[in-house]
Amino acid sequence: MIVADLKPLDEIGKSVSQFRKVSIVACGGCVSVCLSGGARSADALARELSHPRHYEFRGPVFHTISIQRQCERDFIEAYLNIPPDTEAILSMACGAGVQTMAESFGTLPVIPALNTTFLGSLDEPGLWREKCQGCGDCVLAYTGGICPVTRCAKHLLNGPCGGSSQGKCEISEDIDCAWQLIVDRLKALGRLDEYERLFPIKDWSSDRGGGPRSSGVSRAKD
Repeated sequence: MIVADLKPLDEIGKSVSQFRKVSIVACGGCVSVCLSGGARSADALARELSHPRHYEFRGPVFHTISIQRQCERDFIEAYLNIPPDTEAILSMACGAGVQTMAESFGTLPVIPALNTTFLGSLDEPGLWREKCQGCGDCVLAYTGGICPVTRCAKHLLNGPCGGSSQGKCEISEDIDCAWQLIVDRLKALGRLDEYERLFPIKDWSSDRGGGPRSSGVSRAKD
């Protein structure tokens, strides 16, 4: 899932200070799961931003709305009704949702309330960890379901490096060596022979190196 954090309140306050009425739009997707962008978070943000300490002069009036997903333009156009006197939208979606909202409301400023951080998973209550970089060439079938591209600090496909020690990464004793985790997982699965596989030089053309990516599905005709 996509993980995001609330921007500093001072930064958000400055970004909306020039407007008289702002619609805060909550997103019911990924960011609501990590407790950053859901309806309750939007209401809490509206209360906080209504405090005069954030503004040199009078601040905006805030109105909160919630929509299930902000990353689908058809969904926005069908279900999101912005009050006609709104001067700006404060989006509580990930970066993809903010951009889709901006495309849908071309003449209305759309301002992000969150910083999108990574693709991660919930490992324990309240703690999300980065697990995927969306590189476009998944190797998890051969690494025991542990991604070396994301979880190794050096993105090594044939590891570990010489800097790992006692199962820890050289950059911090608090970080597990990804390749130690892979070896342990393969051993537990009875597939340690997979460790002998040598990955060729990675083709990064499916990653961000080739520019913005797109994906499509064919729709069957009725």
